[in-house]
Amino acid sequence: MLRGMRKAGQSLVGKIIATILFGVLILSFAIWGIGDIFRASAPTTVAQVGDTEITIDQVRNAYNNELQRLGRQFRTVITPQQARAFGLDQQVLSTLVTEAVMAERARELGLSVSDQLVARSIMENPAFRGADGQFNRALFDQALRNASLSEAGFVQEQRLAMARIHLAEAIAGELTVPLAAREALHRYANERRTASYFLLTPQMAGEIPAPTEEQLQSFYNERKSAYQAPEYRAVSLMAVDAASLAKPESVSDADARQRYEQQKARYGTPERRTIQQITFSSPEEAEAAFNRIKEGATFDAIAAERNIAPQDLELGTFTRAEMVDPAVADAAFALEQGATSGPVAGRFGPVLVRVTQVQPEAVRPFEEVAGEVRAEIAQERARNEIDDLHDSIEDMRASARPLAEIAQEKGLTVVQVPAVDAQGLDKAGNPVDIPEREAVVRAAFASDIGVDNEALRRSGGGYVWYDVTGIEPAREKTLDEVRDQVATQWREDQIAQRLAEQARQLTERLQKGETIEAVAQEINAPVKAAADLARNAPKDDLTAEAVGRIFSIPVGQAGNAANGADTRAVFQVTGATVPPFVTTTQEAQNIENQLRNGMSDDLLNQYIAQVRQELGVTINQQALRLATGGEI
Repeated sequence: MLRGMRKAGQSLVGKIIATILFGVLILSFAIWGIGDIFRASAPTTVAQVGDTEITIDQVRNAYNNELQRLGRQFRTVITPQQARAFGLDQQVLSTLVTEAVMAERARELGLSVSDQLVARSIMENPAFRGADGQFNRALFDQALRNASLSEAGFVQEQRLAMARIHLAEAIAGELTVPLAAREALHRYANERRTASYFLLTPQMAGEIPAPTEEQLQSFYNERKSAYQAPEYRAVSLMAVDAASLAKPESVSDADARQRYEQQKARYGTPERRTIQQITFSSPEEAEAAFNRIKEGATFDAIAAERNIAPQDLELGTFTRAEMVDPAVADAAFALEQGATSGPVAGRFGPVLVRVTQVQPEAVRPFEEVAGEVRAEIAQERARNEIDDLHDSIEDMRASARPLAEIAQEKGLTVVQVPAVDAQGLDKAGNPVDIPEREAVVRAAFASDIGVDNEALRRSGGGYVWYDVTGIEPAREKTLDEVRDQVATQWREDQIAQRLAEQARQLTERLQKGETIEAVAQEINAPVKAAADLARNAPKDDLTAEAVGRIFSIPVGQAGNAANGADTRAVFQVTGATVPPFVTTTQEAQNIENQLRNGMSDDLLNQYIAQVRQELGVTINQQALRLATGGEI
């Protein structure tokens, strides 16, 4: 027993000592920093601009909104990898930082926007107006829900945005554009030149001997990157739309006839009537005139008594649906040709109506349009089935069933594309014939083999499922594969070098005072005159590049330039004219607006850069990656 008590006492003492040692150890870790493990938390601020914090939630919301906008634009899902490749994260952050910079400076300057002004801007926003052109509360609420904003949050954002706009307008709005700048741009746009020139053609380069193997190899080695085979991808795809699912043969004759009767006007020309009318100041006057017509007076006589010219009687020729006044339409389409109605309470006063001509309706018979009607009904029914089919196929895809098996079960077709590059071309350089080619190719090159891809929506309704089944990496073609192409380009390069050297020598002779006719005669080249040349615009057999070079040297000087793929122009500038700058023309106003916009943008960008420097901007890249779904 004593031994047992000793053991128990030793055990208790050991526990107490161990507890003390662990307590000291934990305390020392807390003092030396291990407590940071327990105190550390994920960052919440992506950027600090002066006193303004740009939070992870702000960046995430702006980033996701931009992703969705791009997805709608390109009709595909933009992956995080693609977004980072586009620099989307940095673009979104840059926009938020700029907004914060302007908001900080507006706050420092005491700029504010009244509640009335904010409310008016919201009420006048076209995005919140209904079909009647008035503010629509339902549209406003829907927009807030789509943006995940409360009304108070949206109003605050609107207030800050308006303050930023007011500050920007105060800095760079309505700048005065110097007259010298306007004249310079006018001169640049409207100067016209004349020149004499002749062309050096490939035949003037002389005989080009065949290249040696060493020359070909050297030429190829220097330009290997130009002889690349692009990456190709093999793709399987399955498309579904209303047309492919429609089964016109399943539409019964009764259903087709019912649709035909309901929409008979679509299958022909509706009845049209030529109508005349006389307007009266009171129902009593109209009734009296109608009584006289019943007694034998003519419609035309009544009009003449009221000083109404014959051409003013004509209301026009209309279908019933085209008429503005329903009461007049009802009266006119109830009359026989040549008959006159009794008094009609028209929209613009009491009238008598006469029908002078009736063009009967002409409707194609059911037997002639039965195929169209059945196809239309079948496609409508198919559109209602597409979403259910989509969900069913997605369930099968989730079970890792291949497209071919799904297609066989659903009665669909799988298209196999053995090779397509990023431009949608096959190995022969022809566009591949597949549904939604651009969207499918873009998505396929953003995916990989074995990836379970989301279906793409078709522009006209429906879906496209696709799998990447093979990847042929881009590679440099060997010299043997492109030998003929390299030899052709080597020869073209030799011709270009010889013509360039020949043009340089001839230009030097012109600069020394020889006439262009004498220089051109030696090489049997005809001299041509070019008039009314506009900057960087082709004229006759001069390319835009050659014309641009003509504008780069003073009048009276000579020069030369490449002129297309295989010729070179040697020229002498003979004249230049500039029309007077009249400040009152529309062109002058356009020039001023263009310069003002450019100057405003430059000034505002410089201002924002200066304020950024004064406020100080710090960015937490780890928080940015968290906000945009990147790797930490």
